[in-house]
Amino acid sequence: MTSYGDDATVRGILTGAGDTWAVVGLSNNTARAAYGVARVLQRYGKRIVPVHPKAETVLGEPGYASLAEIPFEVDVVDVFVNSALAGEVADQAVAVGAKAVWFQLGVVDEVAYGRVRAAGVSMVMDRCPAIEIPRLG
Repeated sequence: MTSYGDDATVRGILTGAGDTWAVVGLSNNTARAAYGVARVLQRYGKRIVPVHPKAETVLGEPGYASLAEIPFEVDVVDVFVNSALAGEVADQAVAVGAKAVWFQLGVVDEVAYGRVRAAGVSMVMDRCPAIEIPRLG
């Protein structure tokens, strides 16, 4: 199995990239993984920014329809869209100046990974921050 983002990169994003996380695909559907992961990120002191076409307020944070509409800097873009759409989101993350891009478990786009890394942006793919962050100890 190929690993996209070694443990040092994972640690760097979770502890050093910054605390404002745009969660793309986050809605008020509590059954979706994005909701549970966003809740864990909040428990660990991260500010979550919901990004979803509905632009709903989720977990007390106002939502935006796209990354480009967020009127402040975003440190990490956490991607919960299917792999076919993820590359476009990664490109948008680089365009808005995110320090890191994180593709969730099951979200894989090797070409997008290469583009993000070539742009000098940290990236992890096919891993979950809600699983990784408690491991930091």
